[in-house]
Amino acid sequence: MAERRKHIPVMLNEVLSSLKPQAGEVYVDATFGYGGYTEAILEAASCKVIALDRDPNVKVRANEFKNRYGERFEFRAGRFGDFADLVHEKIGGAVFDVGVSSMQLDDAERGFSFAKEAELDMRMSCEGESAKDIVNFCGEKELADILYQYGEERKSRQIAARIVEQRRRKKIETTTELAEIVYSVIHRKPGDIDPATRTFQALRIAVNDELGELERGLKGAALRLISGGRLVVVDFHSLEDRIVKNYFKENGGKKVRISKYAPELAQDDSLFSEVSKVIVPTAEECKVNPRARSAKLRFAVRR
Repeated sequence: MAERRKHIPVMLNEVLSSLKPQAGEVYVDATFGYGGYTEAILEAASCKVIALDRDPNVKVRANEFKNRYGERFEFRAGRFGDFADLVHEKIGGAVFDVGVSSMQLDDAERGFSFAKEAELDMRMSCEGESAKDIVNFCGEKELADILYQYGEERKSRQIAARIVEQRRRKKIETTTELAEIVYSVIHRKPGDIDPATRTFQALRIAVNDELGELERGLKGAALRLISGGRLVVVDFHSLEDRIVKNYFKENGGKKVRISKYAPELAQDDSLFSEVSKVIVPTAEECKVNPRARSAKLRFAVRR
């Protein structure tokens, strides 16, 4: 029970009302994690859910779902950026909960959190280049660019210079070592967001190619939607949200006017017949689950 309480699905009610699960349809949970959305979808309608995740550590939880739901649940290991290759079925909808999962943050050994000492890792798939590799081997300019572009860190050059200075003396191994380097440039102030937040976000995005994965995942999901199928995305920072907002806007159809006296009509060659405005969590949810505070939800309906 304690484990279940730790992983509260963000904006669950809003996700369900946007996805509108229907009996007999197939849905994709593109970011399975602990399975909160998957469970809610399967309980909401007599449908099937295909769950995707690149993290090998979720397989135990996926096996629990398979034992419970049988043929109504299927897990496929892989990145959601490869959505079109992983899912060939036509689907009634897909949901993305973008970014690091609660399971990954809560596991200190994964190295995602500056609040817990661990090896500087941050690999969602547990393979490939790690955050430790980036901070110890990237050139100073490339490192500064990563911190600025993916973390929107205004003091990226100073932090990058301090990292390079430190690694000349000793290889940077742990999350707390990196955090202390950031604090030497930006001092912590009570009540403010921790200064290491943006640096850790930037490295995590770079390690996992999160923005590229999101762009590819949205396109892949849209290809598999049936007419009236719904694509729902929950994101947590401006870089992700900009990608989702622009993709929906660009594919939502431009309004055209036949004459100045006629009403505007949507072009019928667009992917989506409906694109939502941004939806944010309630104040009540933010009190119960602080991780929901920065969440934004958008959805689109396939033409």
